[in-house]
Amino acid sequence: MNKLPVFKKLILLTIFTIFPVITNADSNIAPTAEETSPLMAGVKASDFTVYNVDGSPYEFNAENLERTTLIITFRGGWCPYCNTQLNELRNVMPEIKKMGVDILFLSGDRPEILYSNLKQETQEFIDGLDYTILSDARLEMGMAYGLAFRVPDDTISRYQSRNWDLDESSMENHKALSVPAVYVIDTNGMIAFAYANPDYRVRLPADEVKEAVEEVINQQPLFELGPPSMDM
Repeated sequence: MNKLPVFKKLILLTIFTIFPVITNADSNIAPTAEETSPLMAGVKASDFTVYNVDGSPYEFNAENLERTTLIITFRGGWCPYCNTQLNELRNVMPEIKKMGVDILFLSGDRPEILYSNLKQETQEFIDGLDYTILSDARLEMGMAYGLAFRVPDDTISRYQSRNWDLDESSMENHKALSVPAVYVIDTNGMIAFAYANPDYRVRLPADEVKEAVEEVINQQPLFELGPPSMDM
């Protein structure tokens, strides 16, 4: 992966002209991934409810954070790019946890298959790393953060034809997915770092996730401009 550029606080106004902050995120599902309007750095983090593997609710309340929180969203265990991302992140997660950071992985899968739907290789890689994977199959976080977008019926049918378990996933519940994203929320409940890319094949490299967390911990917030232009 190419190194992604990091931009400092002075370009905050530029960020907002490129990614306008949505004011009614809880009802927002964009027509396409390219038309999403993700919450970006410098704004208050939104509250949301996601679900543990046993179906019990997990309430994220930005006002009551005791520690810096790293949130990583991915499409689901059926997604090969998501499995690759989780495998790469295993190399930096122990160091990030040592910084005293809470780490949340949010999946579009239904609660009971959050782990089993991952590739066996991925399950083995993350075994013992204390990954907390939560279900956002209802897209509460995805909509609150402006990440949710509609998935065409033919795309869903194509995925189902591959025998991927999409039952009660965000695609079945809402015909929608969330753009893969990385957020670092500070203890004031502010988004100190944000990265979202409408191209699901491009993920923030693991070392840059670690760098972002370090910067926030050191009280030197980063502001990510979003994905660089790419020659596809």
